Amino acid sequence: MQSAMEYANALSPKALIRSVTTVGSSLTRRVLFPPLPPPQRPFRVSNCDRSKRKGLVAGTLKELLEKALEALYITSSVVTLVLEDDGTVVDTEEFFQSLEDNTQFILLQGQQKWSQARNASQSTKQVNKKGIANITLDLYKLNPKDFIGCLNIKATFYEMYSVSCDIRCLGAKKVLRRFLRILSHLAQVAGHLLLYSGSYILQWTEDTEERTYRRTERS
Repeated sequence: MQSAMEYANALSPKALIRSVTTVGSSLTRRVLFPPLPPPQRPFRVSNCDRSKRKGLVAGTLKELLEKALEALYITSSVVTLVLEDDGTVVDTEEFFQSLEDNTQFILLQGQQKWSQARNASQSTKQVNKKGIANITLDLYKLNPKDFIGCLNIKATFYEMYSVSCDIRCLGAKKVLRRFLRILSHLAQVAGHLLLYSGSYILQWTEDTEERTYRRTERS
């Protein structure tokens, strides 16, 4: 009996209007306020033997893997993304988002395993030699078809303070489009100047001819 009463209350007009209003508000939030995509961040990815290294920009782990496979020309269906420093596997989106910009990765395919770089021992020996500043330049592209690409500059002072600057250059089409736009504005300005100067010279010559004609009539 109680279940029948609950079912009847659920079918009442007020309950139906309330449910429709809730669904409509949720749909409105999804349409008008969609979730923002994660920001694009620069990274560096190399193959197993570190013979190829590419600077890539991605917002998610899936996007980075797709771009790395295309940039490194890897066709294997089984790949593993690890950190270049210690070989830690990056397999979750949460861990990927916690990493800093310009993190260096290694993309392993098949049965490949991470190995320490050859110059790692030399770098550990030189840790005690502290310099004033360390500058890292990273050139990457937002799109493989970009003409110039982007430049990331990171400077570390006394191994304590770091400053980074991201310079994003435009593609060849955008540069050419802006150049043509500026050229068209200059052409319009030059056309207006020629038109005004031509009308002024024409008026000046007509006034001169009229004055000469009046003088000849008086004489």
